[in-house]
Amino acid sequence: MGNFQPRPAVLLLEDGTVYYGKSAGKIGTTTGEICFNTGMTGYQEIFTDPSYFGQLLVATNAHIGNYGTKNAETESDSIKIAGLICKNFTHKYSRPQADQSIQEYFEQEDLVGISNVDTRAIVRHIRSKGAMNAIISSETNDLETLKAKLAKVPPMEGLELASKVSTDEPYHMGDPHKPFKVAVLDFGVKQNILRCLSERGCYLKIFPAKTPFEQVKAWNPDGYFLSNGPGDPAAMDYAVDTAKAILAEDKPLFGICLGHQILARAVDIPTYKMHHGHRGINHPVQNLLTGKSEITSQNHGFGVSPDAINANTDKLEVTHINLNDNTIEGIRLKNYKAFSVQYHPEASPGPHDARYLFNQFITMIAEDKGIATDTLLSTTNPV
Repeated sequence: MGNFQPRPAVLLLEDGTVYYGKSAGKIGTTTGEICFNTGMTGYQEIFTDPSYFGQLLVATNAHIGNYGTKNAETESDSIKIAGLICKNFTHKYSRPQADQSIQEYFEQEDLVGISNVDTRAIVRHIRSKGAMNAIISSETNDLETLKAKLAKVPPMEGLELASKVSTDEPYHMGDPHKPFKVAVLDFGVKQNILRCLSERGCYLKIFPAKTPFEQVKAWNPDGYFLSNGPGDPAAMDYAVDTAKAILAEDKPLFGICLGHQILARAVDIPTYKMHHGHRGINHPVQNLLTGKSEITSQNHGFGVSPDAINANTDKLEVTHINLNDNTIEGIRLKNYKAFSVQYHPEASPGPHDARYLFNQFITMIAEDKGIATDTLLSTTNPV
């Protein structure tokens, strides 16, 4: 840690904008779609969130690495961002519980980053011009070479990425003696989402993204869950077909983030690429069913079409909206036991305002099985 000497590094955006800084993590070159997260804490959970696969992350907090890294504070088995862009990349840390420095962590995970750049200017540029591909390099500052590499990077729109971060084999989580069995379609699920379900009386079986529905159904679950994940939902016909088959079973279904978009597409509501997306832990959302607002954790670059929803009010209703831009944050199907939200109610990192949604899912499963929920929720559901 003490011997690390940063090298010059460069960040080149698709529109030709260039920023010069210092290397962070592994020396090398990396590409992806640039995006920014406004969270003030929880950087390791963000780095390991599979929904960020294929993206270069701009951290808006001025200090990254100041509390080190801890092996237990991950949302998947490895770093999933394609690269990091930050202001201050801090090698020294003071937290006694940390396992290693962020520099050591990045070297271990082969992650390339750039620091000492004006992240405020970069974020303002993305907010103005929109999300675009970019390249980071601490190997060369030859812009023509970097432009040639960047030109070969496909746009995020149209990319199917969920199967690249999904589990290779089915696996179980939780106590098999719990009252409910929930089948999880893993499009890039976060570990804390699985914990939130497991802690609420669910025995889980997590299936690879492209598992045929008949194989999932054969486990005889009481409910189904469509997870978060990366990429364009319009490129995931296999997942939409699975969601349609689940709806035909008329079993309880809950979707989060990418799962929310898949559920919408399963009832013929299209999705679209957002200008620069929502990523952070302080996004205000209103629950239209209760009138209450909640502060939410978000990470998505696609959304569901409000125009299409307004034209199909016989199929579904909007349950949540974003108070910053009025985008759709939650839906409920009228003819099925199915609902979904665009944000991350497990909120790791972030506030736990929205964890009641897991309770709603458990209640839906219990009612479908004819189990009384008055005592069940008090004994199986944490806050």
